[in-house]
Amino acid sequence: MSYKHQVAEKIAAALSSMGVDTLTKEAVYGMLETPPNPAMGDVAFPCFQLAKALRKAPPMIAAELAGQLSGAPLRESHAVGPYVNLFLDQENVAEQVIGTILTQGSTYGSSHVGEGRKVPIDLSSPNIAKPFSMGHLRSTVIGNAIANIMEKQGYDPVRINHLGDWGTQFGKLIVAYRLWGDEAKVKAEPIKELLSLYVRFHEEVENDPTLEDQGREWFKKLEDGDEEAQHLWKWFRDESLKEFMKIYDLMNVAFDSTHGEAFYNDKMDRVVTLLEEKGLLTESDGAMVVNLDEYNMPPCLIKKSDGATLYATRDLAAALFRHESYDFAKALYVVGNEQRLHFQQLYKVLEKMGYAWSANMHHIPFGMMLKDGKKMSTRKGKVVLLEEVLAQAISDVQKVIEEKNPTLSTKEEVARQVGVGAVIFHDLKNFRLNDVNFSWEEMLTFEGETGPYVQYAHARACSLLRRGGYQPATTVNLASGALDSKEAWAVITLLNAFPEVIERAADNFDPSQIGKYVIDLAQTFNKFYANVRILAEEEDVTASRLQLVAAVVAVLKEGLRLLGLAAPEEM
Repeated sequence: MSYKHQVAEKIAAALSSMGVDTLTKEAVYGMLETPPNPAMGDVAFPCFQLAKALRKAPPMIAAELAGQLSGAPLRESHAVGPYVNLFLDQENVAEQVIGTILTQGSTYGSSHVGEGRKVPIDLSSPNIAKPFSMGHLRSTVIGNAIANIMEKQGYDPVRINHLGDWGTQFGKLIVAYRLWGDEAKVKAEPIKELLSLYVRFHEEVENDPTLEDQGREWFKKLEDGDEEAQHLWKWFRDESLKEFMKIYDLMNVAFDSTHGEAFYNDKMDRVVTLLEEKGLLTESDGAMVVNLDEYNMPPCLIKKSDGATLYATRDLAAALFRHESYDFAKALYVVGNEQRLHFQQLYKVLEKMGYAWSANMHHIPFGMMLKDGKKMSTRKGKVVLLEEVLAQAISDVQKVIEEKNPTLSTKEEVARQVGVGAVIFHDLKNFRLNDVNFSWEEMLTFEGETGPYVQYAHARACSLLRRGGYQPATTVNLASGALDSKEAWAVITLLNAFPEVIERAADNFDPSQIGKYVIDLAQTFNKFYANVRILAEEEDVTASRLQLVAAVVAVLKEGLRLLGLAAPEEM
């Protein structure tokens, strides 16, 4: 139990003795504040809410309550106006926090709230035969981090790569390949060559509009099972997946399912039948729709006038399949903000179909990856390839290592961990709804609020443990005064907050909470390192300070892991 939970328990018990039984310790915990100035106390409790129940002014309640609070983890308590300001027994709290972390290790901050229930997470989902651009980075790394965080909360995440492997664009690509394609070139550089053909199709169509009709015809052939169309489509898909896997392997991202859009081709008729049986389909200009007027939304298009099904039909089929396969606690869709209306419609249609579980489905939107302030476009060939960005980042880190630490035995591995980490962290430190402007300079700066900065703080702490001959101990007995500096207390306070940060990140599907936290912890640790002599002359003082360093190592490593980053021990 954290010291804040212990404080909340004490306050709730004291309030109960004063005649207030309506505030549980959980409610009290939610009311606790951190004073703006550490000189005012470590924790503060506001008494405004109690005035009505006790029929007293908040300052009088604060004075009475302060007199009833004592004992570990408290050192003293004072009433300051309507607040009770509480000072903690820092040595007692330090022993408790460090002891908990060193005992629990990587499980520190874990929870069983998920009870092992499944959470399918739709993430990444690049389009087959198109390059894996910086635009796809966001869904991949945000989704992977959310999966890690949900797992930390006791859920069983199911990572689903819902590949864009169906649609009229494949008809266009087949036409382009048949007109201008070269099998040897595609085999040599599949994504690059397929993109070139796709871009050329859109350039040529401006002079020859009949190409659009040919594209539609070939997609119809593909839908009807034409042998040549099927062969080319499968080839494009297989070659694309091979290329994508190189990038996923580099980023250490793995999937439990790669069922793409095509997987649901034989599952959509059932959706249409169910909607008809439930009397939800109506005709509109020859198309079949589900009316959503009561939600102030446009109708959800299920079947076009030519009988073709749409994204909504496919996603309804996918939702049914996932619920039947996983009986999920929650289902998450990490998809760009521009698809917000689509998902709102999807959930409302499922609700109208009578599926109460639709309330547990969540669209996790995110902003765009911009270049020079503009959206990237595959069609126009204006795209920055993620593979090239990762390669450049790794190369830049290798140069730094060669310059700063040429004798490092694991140079290549560390360069990969730090280079890839720089790219991932650049995205995840931002709140997901914000647009991120792609900039080589910002992405590959290894100072300030960056992944490499946090990784270096971890490596520096590991180095201290090696130099100090640190040996893990089963119990924590701190030498008196060893951690009585404000710098040490700032580190301990942050370490104690880690479980709360994970909980907040999980509740809001927001990895940036952890991104900001590990930056704060790295900065606070570096202040401690700069101002306190960790390897002191006294053996017991050194041992105590190294135990704090070991706790920092454990939490930084786990925080980085949750974000999808490695934590090198040497850099």
